[in-house]
Amino acid sequence: MGIRERVSSEMIKAAKDKDKAKLSVLRMIKSALHNKEIDLKDQFGEKEILQVLSSMIKQRKDSIEQFRNGGRQELVEKEEAEIKVIQNFMPEQMSEEKIKAEIENAIEEAGAVGIRDMGKVMKLLMPRLTGKADGKAVGEAVKTRLS
Repeated sequence: MGIRERVSSEMIKAAKDKDKAKLSVLRMIKSALHNKEIDLKDQFGEKEILQVLSSMIKQRKDSIEQFRNGGRQELVEKEEAEIKVIQNFMPEQMSEEKIKAEIENAIEEAGAVGIRDMGKVMKLLMPRLTGKADGKAVGEAVKTRLS
């Protein structure tokens, strides 16, 4: 079963269980996927779905940081709960060792020698790691490795 089908079946289950918070997040996911599908038309597949979900998680992490700075703990908890629901549809996250191995492979492929080549490396890496690793953390690891 694909991600979209899982979202739909989870929506039905959440509605039957009267889980308003989860149902709200699932509706957000479905809406975001639908909007992206309209934008991309024929080129909408699993990779694009993972990109949408990854960006939704990133947005919530940014919000959590802002809410923590503002002392709004109830909103932090709400955003964390939303992240948990969204992560249910993401593939298992890669281990640090696997990420480092992918970084090394990409550096070799790109022939990167310094920080200037970071763009080339990231261009090779991100399609492989989308949804499986945090892009910000991967970027930092590449920057450290190339420095």
